[in-house]
Amino acid sequence: VQLQASGGGLVQAGGFLRLSCAASTLTFSSYNMGWFRQAPGNEREFVACISWSGGSTEYVDSLKGRITISRDNRKNMVYLRMINLRPEDTAVYYCAASDTYYGGRDSYYQYWGRGTLVTVSS
Repeated sequence: VQLQASGGGLVQAGGFLRLSCAASTLTFSSYNMGWFRQAPGNEREFVACISWSGGSTEYVDSLKGRITISRDNRKNMVYLRMINLRPEDTAVYYCAASDTYYGGRDSYYQYWGRGTLVTVSS
């Protein structure tokens, strides 16, 4: 499975972005998907995940209310919509796929994309 994240960029505080992740697999609907991020000097952290069917989602507590994860299994796409962005949201955002577990541990995910940089200016 190859994953390609896109949609990052420079945005002012209070703005919004929608990140996209395209998956190259014929069995995308069998994968649980996740978004993680890594800020400069920090460890990678969980942001959100969505089950293979889209029926279950989880979010990191610190971002609840400002992010929404969704997927379109017909298009092999997963999305992360972020609103009211803050400078502390500046990070490289990664999408990941798991063919087994569902949840926020990065060890659950076997496949990772290269990430897309989000920079939020104050």
